[in-house]
Amino acid sequence: MADNATSEHTRKILVGRVGAAHGLRGQVRINSFTASPLSIADYSPLLTDRDGLTLTITKSRLAKNVVIAKLKGIDDRTSAEILNGVELFVPRNKLPEPDNEDEFLHVDLIGLEARLDTGEVLGEVITVANYGAGDLLEVRKSGSETVLLPFTRAVVPEINIKDGFLLIVLPVEIEEEKER
Repeated sequence: MADNATSEHTRKILVGRVGAAHGLRGQVRINSFTASPLSIADYSPLLTDRDGLTLTITKSRLAKNVVIAKLKGIDDRTSAEILNGVELFVPRNKLPEPDNEDEFLHVDLIGLEARLDTGEVLGEVITVANYGAGDLLEVRKSGSETVLLPFTRAVVPEINIKDGFLLIVLPVEIEEEKER
């Protein structure tokens, strides 16, 4: 299992993406992925997907479905245009803990030990993906073999982030394949 204590400080959560420049004075449009779009500014300075670049939102307002933001040090349209497409991140440890034990972020599942209902360790959760039909857990078994499991209550009846594991009840189809 991954060392959640040390990786906790390096986990980054995607909270937005810079879009087109807005106006002539360096403002940008931001597609915010936070529950309340304007709350993205509360997490400034924001990490980015560009080495050495952090961005601080100094002013923001909501316009239809995007945030119009003024960024520290970005004072003209040309500088703002260069930022188009930059992804904005916040370290996981800066986000509040969920109010309910049944709430969590997908990133909180990565690194958890996946235990079968028989007590056997299946592997480690390496990804939570969604290809359109619902969330899937990708679990790395011993070696490099992985298995994709539907992320439903039936397959994952228990999640224990504090103790570092989740319980897996293999779907019948996978169980039958395992017996072959």
